[in-house]
Amino acid sequence: MELDVALQSIQAEHKRREKKQHLFSAIGILLVVAAISVLIATRLVPVLQVSGKSMEPALENGELVVIKKTTKIKQGDIIGFYYQSKILVKRVIGTAGDYIDIDEDGNVYVNGEKLDEPYAIKKDLGECDIDFPYQVPEGKYFVMGDHRSVSVDSRSSAIGCVAEDQIIGKVAFRFWPLSKMGFLK
Repeated sequence: MELDVALQSIQAEHKRREKKQHLFSAIGILLVVAAISVLIATRLVPVLQVSGKSMEPALENGELVVIKKTTKIKQGDIIGFYYQSKILVKRVIGTAGDYIDIDEDGNVYVNGEKLDEPYAIKKDLGECDIDFPYQVPEGKYFVMGDHRSVSVDSRSSAIGCVAEDQIIGKVAFRFWPLSKMGFLK
């Protein structure tokens, strides 16, 4: 009888240890998965929530987008970049060496040619304290929001042109809201 009780006690202790080991294993696996997820989300495929109205109608406040890390940035691309402690989203208007000019009606010219900007709303000069025509410095990009009257961008010396090392990448994919999910052009 005592042997049976002792055996049951040993078996119960063994089961408790097994449960503890399974629990610690599960917690360890979850921590590894969480760490890998954070690494992917911050380093490989950054996710950004659009804040503000400066990129309407292309991107609206609260939408979630994926940024594709790349060094191949060209005119027309929507990029995410660091500005002070924030991440901003704007459209590339000009690259290094380009001459940018904006007339009183808000029409944008790059190297003397008027840009076709069907995405831009409320075209006007907006908040601007730089002189035009303006030449984009080496290693920098001239960016503007699509909603020109509310966007603070390269037209303002507060932000100025965006340096290559400030750029996170191109906004490639919108995944929220689900009704607008898809790749951005």
